[in-house]
Amino acid sequence: MKSEISTREFAMRFTSTPRGARLARRLVSLRLDEWGHAYAGPVNEAVTLIAAELVANAVRHGHVPGRDFRLRLAESSGTLRLEVSDTRTERLPELRVPADESGRGLLLVEALADKWGVTPLQPGKSVWAEVWLSPATQR
Repeated sequence: MKSEISTREFAMRFTSTPRGARLARRLVSLRLDEWGHAYAGPVNEAVTLIAAELVANAVRHGHVPGRDFRLRLAESSGTLRLEVSDTRTERLPELRVPADESGRGLLLVEALADKWGVTPLQPGKSVWAEVWLSPATQR
C-alpha cells in the first residue's frame, strides 16, 4: 500500500506593523489548531512562539515603508516549516548572546526549532524555521 504524503499550506501578507505581527501570530496558532495541533499542545505553542519572534523581527528590523512582510506555514512529511519574508536585505539576522534584555528572539528560535536559517531574496530575505513532528503529533 502506497503511503500518501499530506501537504498543508497557509500563506499571507501582513502590514509591517505591530498589529500585522499580532494578527500573523494569531493566524498561525489558529491554523495549527485546525490542522490538529491543539492550542495548548507543545507543537502549537512552540511554532506560535517561533512565529511571534520572526514576525516581530520582520516588523522591527526588516520594515521598509510601504512594504508588507509575508508569512508561510507548511506541513509536509512530518515537518512544520514557517517562513517570514521581508524586503530589507541589509539587516540580516544573526544569532548572538545579547548584552541586554532585548535581542533574545533568535536564541528562542534556536532552542525551539529543529533547524532554522536565512534565505536571501531579491529584494530582502526569508527567515525560516522547521519543527519536526513526532509520529504521535502528526495528523
